Amino acid sequence: MKLTINGEVQVFAPLPHLAALVAHLGLDSRKVAIERNLEIVPRSAYEQTPVADGDQIEIVHFIGGG
Repeated sequence: MKLTINGEVQVFAPLPHLAALVAHLGLDSRKVAIERNLEIVPRSAYEQTPVADGDQIEIVHFIGGG
């Protein structure tokens, strides 16, 4: 499956939902915001939001500091 993530085309084995994509990328779902095909996805919906070939995904990482 081909996904465009933050403007870069990447190829993945089939993934059932956004939560699986986040885990595959090694990200902490508590520290990211995701937009799928120009729609912001609530964190609570990551496991119910399917990932399909050709999806455009934008991922923003939150970084803490002081």
